[in-house]
Amino acid sequence: MAHHKSAKKRIRSSEKRRVENRYYAKTMRNALRDFRALSDKTAATERLPKMVSIIDKLAKRSVIHKNKASNLKSKLMRQVNAM
Repeated sequence: MAHHKSAKKRIRSSEKRRVENRYYAKTMRNALRDFRALSDKTAATERLPKMVSIIDKLAKRSVIHKNKASNLKSKLMRQVNAM
């Protein structure tokens, strides 16, 4: 158990950050699932910039690693081009 005031604050702030990161990561995974279910190329092309934006924001905040973000974006681009 933490005994110092700063350690107690660190526990509180890291828990808050963990919950927020889980929310944003789960939101991204749900959006990816919905995007991958699309079969219409025009709809996918319209939603692609939004997906890239979501992924970039999470990588910038270090919720996901920048290489994972690049891999996800690459797979989405390939999916749209293959339609």
